[in-house]
Amino acid sequence: MPSALAQQFARQKSGNIGVILPFVPNVHLFSTYYFSEILSGIGETAKRCGYDLLLIFREPDGARNYAKLFRTHKIDACIVLGSQDVPEERAALAELKEEGYPFCLVNQRFDDERYTAVDADHVAGSRAAVQHLIRQGKRKVAFINGPAQYSNSADRLEGYKNALNEAAIIYKEDLIYIGNYSRKSGSELAEVIANKITEGSIDAVFTANDRMAIGLMHGLRQFSLEAGVHYALVGYDDSDGSRIMSPQLSTVAVPFYEMGRLAAARLLDAEYKEQINQTVQVMLPVSFVQRETS
Repeated sequence: MPSALAQQFARQKSGNIGVILPFVPNVHLFSTYYFSEILSGIGETAKRCGYDLLLIFREPDGARNYAKLFRTHKIDACIVLGSQDVPEERAALAELKEEGYPFCLVNQRFDDERYTAVDADHVAGSRAAVQHLIRQGKRKVAFINGPAQYSNSADRLEGYKNALNEAAIIYKEDLIYIGNYSRKSGSELAEVIANKITEGSIDAVFTANDRMAIGLMHGLRQFSLEAGVHYALVGYDDSDGSRIMSPQLSTVAVPFYEMGRLAAARLLDAEYKEQINQTVQVMLPVSFVQRETS
């Protein structure tokens, strides 16, 4: 009987599913809840379907020649994490589609393109988080969002605006701040937000992920401001960190593991592909989790 390696060679198949990851300096990527959960979901499906994972780190300023991975038979399918709406990324994805290579985006959409994608309903999640703060009597809700090149940043801003509009609260640009989803970017905003809390122009903060919320919470303590006492705070992701903080962080639970599992199934599971071949984008539900900070 021919070996598995010989069979793969004969079919010009690698037996690998590639996962493209962003290279983020000074960040231990696999220790972050977001990436570890998605990768676990991908790995579970890959194993079940008889594939191995090949992790490819994308340099921030490097070439994004994803198609080369297929041409050199390194991978048979590809999942892209941390995809950005920038010209280099659009060109790389367009090449994959034009040449017919199987790929799937996770937690990123290009609504003007019919790319296979698995995402979560971040509009609904953001709306639920801000609605909760408003129900607590908060009317001056600041929002720390992520960079604009991510579709989920736009989704969260839309949900934030929807919640304000439904409560007849005027949207104010000066209550919008931009971080980069890191803890440090949250802490760096502490001083300006502390001043606004003290003067009474902010009574709650919603952040686009838990890492920024935790960084902000730590930073505000330097100004003797405590979450759940002097201001309300809601994060996003329902990460492990949100549960071990003191006080525990109110947040929005996102099914990252399921997103990873589903993305791999769309590419590798023949039976599943048959069921969803007419569906380009899958949107999974999220849920609000109330804890002590709100």
